[in-house]
Amino acid sequence: MKIIREKKHRLYDEVYIGEQPISFTLCIKNRVNFFTDYKIFKIFENFLLNEMKSYDCSAYAYVFMPNHVHLLLAGNNSNSNVKKCLNMFKQKSGYYLGKYHPEIKWQKDYYDHILRGEDNLDIQIKYILNNPVRAGLVDYWKKYLFKGSTIYSLNEWEG
Repeated sequence: MKIIREKKHRLYDEVYIGEQPISFTLCIKNRVNFFTDYKIFKIFENFLLNEMKSYDCSAYAYVFMPNHVHLLLAGNNSNSNVKKCLNMFKQKSGYYLGKYHPEIKWQKDYYDHILRGEDNLDIQIKYILNNPVRAGLVDYWKKYLFKGSTIYSLNEWEG
């Protein structure tokens, strides 16, 4: 009997260390709508902000959609570890889910994209911030409440 192993699709750990901007998408298992209450968003935003502080990372932008999260993170120095930051965010928020919302779980993995020199940072930020518009949740991204940045004041940012 042949054993089929899951294909490794993560990049080498070294890629996630340093100041390189990385875009992530995390999904709620079975795409269940969960981030629909501002209080829930704030709880999860605090998990995220605490882990970014612990791992010396910053967020260009993040948006909590009803059933997934978009983040554009980067380390603040050459020793910052964005992958560990994200994994701890998922672990600690997952513990919270298990305790207070056991019917909700994070999907096992996440999608990521390393921004290369040819990728335009502003284009990626606009893509993330306009997700609620494309989903028909608001007609202008600034009206969507479930978003943030530790680098920009989004109310003043035009991109």
